[in-house]
Amino acid sequence: MRFEVPQFIEIEDKIFGPLTWRQFVYVAGGGGLAAVFFFFTPFIIFVLIGIPIAALTFLLSFYPVNNRPFALFLESAVNYFKGSKLYLWRKSGSGVYKGAETEGNGSPSYLPPTNTDNIASLSRRLEMKAIQKPN
Repeated sequence: MRFEVPQFIEIEDKIFGPLTWRQFVYVAGGGGLAAVFFFFTPFIIFVLIGIPIAALTFLLSFYPVNNRPFALFLESAVNYFKGSKLYLWRKSGSGVYKGAETEGNGSPSYLPPTNTDNIASLSRRLEMKAIQKPN
C-alpha cells in the first residue's frame, strides 16, 4: 500500500480566511480591546493606550523576526531584560593542555624559547614534549 507523507507540517493552517487561528485570536482580542478604549474612554486615553495596543496586535499577528513569530521574540526580550547580566569568568586550569606540569609558583614548567623564529620547529618541539610526557 502507498501512503502520502504529509508535507509542510510546520506551516499553520489558514482557518479564518487568510488568518491562522493564532493570528485571528490576536486580531480579535487586540481589536476588541482597542474598540473598548475607543468607545468607553476619552479620546486622549484611546490615543495613549488603544493605539499602542493596536500596534502590538499587528506585530504579534503579522510581523516575523528572523522567520520566527514576534511572540517568541517578545518572550526572549522580556526574559533577557528580566534576567541577571553579571557574567564572571574564572580560570579553571593553569596550563595549555589538561594535566600540564606546573612549578611551585603555578606557572607551566615548560615554556618555549622566545628567540625562535621558525614556527614549524616550535610546533614540532611542543608536539614531541607532549608525546614524551609520562601519562
